[in-house]
Amino acid sequence: MKFISLAILLSLSFCTAIFAQNSYSVKGIVADTANNSKLHNATISILNAKDSTLFKYTRASATGSFTINSMKKGNFILLLTYPDYADFVSNFTLDSVKKEIDFKQINMKTKARLLNEVIIKGQAAAIKIKGDTTEFNAGSYTIQPNDKVEDLLKKFPGMQVDKDGKITAQGKTVSKVLVDGEEFFGDDPTLVTKNLRADMVDKVQLFEKSSDQAAFTGVDDGQKTTTLNIKLKEDKKSGYFGKVDAGIATNDLYQGQVMFNKFKAKQKFSLYGTSSNTGKTGLGWEDNGKFGGGSDNVEFIDGGMMISGGGGDDLDSWGGRYYGEGIPVAHNGGAHYDTKWNSDKQSLNTNYKIGSLRVTGSNNTITQNNLVDSIINSNSTKLTDNYMFRQKLDATYQIKLDTTSNLKIMVDGSLKNNETTNTFNSESKRGDNTLLNSTERNVDNNGDEKAFNFSAFYTKKLKKVGRNYSVRLSESISEKDSEGFLYAKNKFYNPQGVAYKTEVTDQFKTVNGKSNVFNSNITYNEPISKSLALVLNYGLSINNSRSDRKSFNASTPGNYDVLDAVYSNDFKADQLINQAGAIFNYKKLKTVVSWGTKISAVNFNQFEAYSNSSYKRSFTNWMPQASYQYKFSQQSSFRMGYSGYTNQPSVEQLQPVKVNTDPLNIPLGNPNLKPSYNNSFNVSYNSYKVLSNQSIYLSGRYSFVGNQIVNNTTIDKSTGKTEYQSINLTDKTPFNYSAYLDLNRKIKFLGINGGISLNTSGNTSYNYVNKELNKSTSNNYSANISLSKYKEKKYDFYFYFGPNYNTQQTSLQKNVNNNGWGADGGAQFSLYLPGKIQLKSDANYEYTAKTQSFSEDFTRVIWNGSISKAFFKAENLKMTLSGNDLLNQNTGFSRRVSGNMITQNSYTTIKRYFMYSVSWDFSKMGVTK
Repeated sequence: MKFISLAILLSLSFCTAIFAQNSYSVKGIVADTANNSKLHNATISILNAKDSTLFKYTRASATGSFTINSMKKGNFILLLTYPDYADFVSNFTLDSVKKEIDFKQINMKTKARLLNEVIIKGQAAAIKIKGDTTEFNAGSYTIQPNDKVEDLLKKFPGMQVDKDGKITAQGKTVSKVLVDGEEFFGDDPTLVTKNLRADMVDKVQLFEKSSDQAAFTGVDDGQKTTTLNIKLKEDKKSGYFGKVDAGIATNDLYQGQVMFNKFKAKQKFSLYGTSSNTGKTGLGWEDNGKFGGGSDNVEFIDGGMMISGGGGDDLDSWGGRYYGEGIPVAHNGGAHYDTKWNSDKQSLNTNYKIGSLRVTGSNNTITQNNLVDSIINSNSTKLTDNYMFRQKLDATYQIKLDTTSNLKIMVDGSLKNNETTNTFNSESKRGDNTLLNSTERNVDNNGDEKAFNFSAFYTKKLKKVGRNYSVRLSESISEKDSEGFLYAKNKFYNPQGVAYKTEVTDQFKTVNGKSNVFNSNITYNEPISKSLALVLNYGLSINNSRSDRKSFNASTPGNYDVLDAVYSNDFKADQLINQAGAIFNYKKLKTVVSWGTKISAVNFNQFEAYSNSSYKRSFTNWMPQASYQYKFSQQSSFRMGYSGYTNQPSVEQLQPVKVNTDPLNIPLGNPNLKPSYNNSFNVSYNSYKVLSNQSIYLSGRYSFVGNQIVNNTTIDKSTGKTEYQSINLTDKTPFNYSAYLDLNRKIKFLGINGGISLNTSGNTSYNYVNKELNKSTSNNYSANISLSKYKEKKYDFYFYFGPNYNTQQTSLQKNVNNNGWGADGGAQFSLYLPGKIQLKSDANYEYTAKTQSFSEDFTRVIWNGSISKAFFKAENLKMTLSGNDLLNQNTGFSRRVSGNMITQNSYTTIKRYFMYSVSWDFSKMGVTK
C-alpha cells in the first residue's frame, strides 16, 4: 500500500514538472497598419539567444496571430520574416516571473517604406526620422568658409531658401527658428539663418510645433507652426563670433549691418544694428507684432465686439510697416540674452529692440466706380512722409516648480512715436469724361503710444495619466495720444464742367485713447479612455476702454480754439465676455478626430459724453468645430476640418463716429443690424519621401456666410458724394474658395529638382448701389513650373515661370470687366570661379495684360547682379560690387476689384543703383567647460 502511494506521488510530481515546463508561451499578431492588412503565413522563429540556433518556429494564421507553447526558461530572440518586408527582431526572456510574453500587434514595414521613412544610410546618417521630427546631420553636407545657416539649409532635400530669406520645407513655410530649443531674437527667423555660422551647427530639426496648450495636454488644437531647431556643436557653445557689412551706392544710397554674439555654456548674448535706405529694413517690419504693435482697437476672444476708438480716419497713426512702397530709411538695433540654471529647471529669455523708419513716396490710384446706368472714373495722387520711432523690451521666464507643474511668465512693453504728413489730390469724372468733383486734402499728425502686456501660464499634471489642468491669465494696457491738422477743399462741377460749389474744412484735432483688457482661461483635460479625451474650458474677458476725440475750428487764422461738437466725441466702452467650451479628442493609431463647440455670452455697454447717449447690447456666440486627421506615415497625412463662428457687427456699423476727413464719403449707422454666421471647410494632404526628395501638398478651402453684413451705398451722381450704411443680406449667400497643388521631385537623370504648382481662388460678394443689388465675382487661375540644382563649389540655380488668368466683373456693368491674362517668373544663379570669385544674379518678370477697364498693359523685369571676391585662407573678408534693378523698371503696380469698384494702383519704390560693399566675418569658439 505504501508502495502504491509513493508511486502515485512520484507520478503527480513528474506531471506537475512537465506541465510547469510546458506553461511557458509566446504570442502576438503580425500586421502592416500602413495597408491595414494582416500578414498571413509570416514566419515566426524562436532562436536561442546564446548561439542563435533555431529552437521553435511557426506561421501566422489568416488573422496574423500566432502562439508558440511548450517553451522553456531562458533567453530567446523573436525573428519575424515576410517577403518584401524588413525583418523584425526582438530579444525576450522567459522565467518564473514572466511565463508568457504577449507581443500584441507587431507592425511590419516594407523595405521600400523603411528606406524612405526611417533612415537614409551614408555619411553618418544624413537624414533621420524620429517620430514627427526630421533631423538633418549638418556634418554630412559640405559647406564653404563663412557660410551661414541659410546656405546650409539650401543643401537639405525638400528645403528651399529664396533671396529674401524665406524658408520653405516640405511644401510648408517655416515661420519660427529656434537655437538649441530657445527663441533667438523673438520670431524673426532671418536673424538666425542670415547671421549664425553654418560650421557651428550639429543638427537641424524640422517639426510642427504645437501651441503651449496642446503641447501640455497632448490634445491637438490644430495650431501648428512649422519650426526649425538649430542644435549647436558642443565646441561651438563657448566663444564669440559676428559679422560686419558696409556698403555705399549711387543715388546717395547706403546700407550697413553689425552683429556680435557671445555664447558661454547655457548663456547666449547677442547685439546687432542695421542702417539702410535701400529697402533693407533689418527687422521684419511687415509683422507689426514683432516690434511693438498695439493700437486703441481691441478685438476680443472668440466673438466679442470690435471696439474702435473713434473711426478709422486719416488722422490715425501710421503703423510703421514697409511693404516695398516708397523710399525707406531704416535704423534698427537690438540685444538678446537667454540662460538656464538650476539643472535647467529655470530659464530666462529677453530681447530689447529699438529702431526708426521713415518712408517717403507717392501713390497713384485709378478707380472705376460702376453704377446702375453710369460710370464714375477717379484719379487720385497721394504724397506721403511717414516716420516711426519705437522701442520694445520683452522677457520670458519659465520655472519647473516640481515634477508635475510648470509656470511660464511673459511680459513686454513698447513705446512708439510717429509723425505723418499726407497730401491728397484727386479728380472724378463722369462716363462722358466731364469733371464731377476735385479734392485737395492735407493731413498732419504727431502721436505717442504706450503698450504693456503681461501673461502667466500655469500647468499641472494630476495622478491619473492624461488628467491635467492649466490656467492662463493675461492683461494688456495701452494708451495713445495724438494731435494733428486737417485741411480739405472739395469742388463740385456741373455737367458743363463749371464749378458751382466749394467746401472747405480747416481743423485741429486731438485724440486720447486708453484700453485695459483682462483675459483669463482655465482648461481641464480628462482622459475618458486610452483613445478618447475631453477638454473643458472656461474663459472670462473684461475690457474697459475710452476714446476722446476733439475737433477745433479756427476763431482767427492759426488760432484753433472753437470746439466743433459735431465732429468731437468722447466714448467710454465696457465689455464682459463669459465663454465655456467642450472639445472631444479621439486619437488611436494613425487617426485623430476632434469635435466640440464653444459658447460665449457678451455684454456690451457704451456711453458717449457729448451727445449724452448710451448703447447697450447683449448677445450669444456659438462656435462649433470639428477636424479629422489620418497619418498614412510619419511624412504623409490627410486632414479635413470645419469651423463656424458668429460675426457681430462693429460699434461703428451700429453707431458710427462722425468724421469729416473725407466729405465725399459719409458713414451712416444701422442699429437694427444682426450678426452674420461664417461657415468654413478645409481639406489638405501632404506627403514627403526622403529618398526621392518628393513632396506633394494639396489643400482646398471653401467658406460661405449667412446673413452677411454688406454695404448699402448711395451715390449722388450730381456731386459724387457717397453715403454708405451696413445692412444684412438675407436672400444671397456670398462665398469664397481656393485650391492649391504643389509637387516637387528630384529628376534623377538630370540631377535637377523640379516642381509644378497649380492654384485657383475666387469669391462672390454682394453690395447695394443706389438700391440696386450688385454681384461682384473674382477668380484667379495660375500654373507654375520650377527647376533648381546645386553643384558643390561650382554653381547653383533656381528658375520658375507660369501664366495666370484673372476674371473680375460686377453685375451692374456686365459689358465692362477686368478680365485678362498675366504671367510671372524669376530666376537666380550663383557661379563659383577660380580665385575665390563668385558671380550672382537674380531676375523677376511680371506681365499684366490690358483689359476692358484699363487700356494699357504692364510689363516689369527687375534684374539684379553682383560679383564678389573673398580674401585670406578662411575667406572671411569679402568685397562685392552689385547692381540693383539694372533695367530700371522697378515700379509698384496692382489691380483689384472690391464691391462695385475696380482699382489700379501704382507707386514709387527704389530703382536702379550700384553698390560697393565689404563684409568681414570673425569668430573665436572653444570647448564648453
